[in-house]
Amino acid sequence: YGPTETTIWSALNGLTRPLPYIGHPIANTRIYILDAQGQPAPLGVAGEIHIGGVGVARGYLHRPELTAERFIPDPFSTTPDARLYQTGDLGRWLPDGSIEYLGRNDFQVKVRGFRIEPGEIEARLMQCPGVREAVVVAREDSPGDTRLVAYLCPQADATLDPIFLRQQLSQQLAEYMVPGAFVTLDALPLTPNGKLDRKALPAPDRSAVVSRGYEAPQGELEVALAEIWQDLLGLARVGRHDHFFELGGHSLMAVQLITRIRAEFFVEMPVVSIFQFPELSALAEVILATQIRSAWDSDTESIKNDLDAMSVEELMAILDGDTD
Repeated sequence: YGPTETTIWSALNGLTRPLPYIGHPIANTRIYILDAQGQPAPLGVAGEIHIGGVGVARGYLHRPELTAERFIPDPFSTTPDARLYQTGDLGRWLPDGSIEYLGRNDFQVKVRGFRIEPGEIEARLMQCPGVREAVVVAREDSPGDTRLVAYLCPQADATLDPIFLRQQLSQQLAEYMVPGAFVTLDALPLTPNGKLDRKALPAPDRSAVVSRGYEAPQGELEVALAEIWQDLLGLARVGRHDHFFELGGHSLMAVQLITRIRAEFFVEMPVVSIFQFPELSALAEVILATQIRSAWDSDTESIKNDLDAMSVEELMAILDGDTD
């Protein structure tokens, strides 16, 4: 592994290890994985690969501005005038001291306040069984609702299951980095010069959203809650076993859902309830339990107030069984 700007080779990986591992730095080469603030990323955390050492080029011929942008002072070296090359590649350190390549950071996106490197998600998808190619983009098919969509090409004779893929990603990535839709394509669209044509990627349809076996909501509460989900998620129907985040919900929408629940069911619930009980039937049970608890607390407070207003004689009469 290594870009032209660092004399082609900067790291070596044994052939026995699968891609996308790029191995260890070669002699006289230093590799740093830095976060957005230019600080070393912790073990296992993604960051941009920076390369230093004797192989770093002097810069780009007759392009001083680009040279200044990509070749920066090395704050970790004691050698005067040492520099680092910012590769634009994403990677992370592994426990054995090797580096895992996670893709490019050229297409960094911002979704609901979070900066996301699609390349990191794509690298995780490529490790899933049956995936031949993977591209992740941020789409705003509905005004104000930007969400991640994964486009996948399966290996020969492989069938890709969105539920399985989402489960795999959820074990490795933060919730806001898990795509809300998975679109399977025979081939990715290309431009005339053979590069990915992102503008030609189709909008996801209903089948691209993770969905479980449909079972109609039961009872007035589940039906009312399902209608709220349908309105927020833009869906024609929601089953009692459907998962809020698998259907495309996200943290901002969870706040909107809590607001709607408060208005519809007259209960106070924290936003974390949506993350703890993302399945419709489970969330409905929590709402019902909260209603019962609120009613009990209200009745208890009412009885307490009545007792506080009574005289000692009245209380003694009640204890003696005189209800008159």
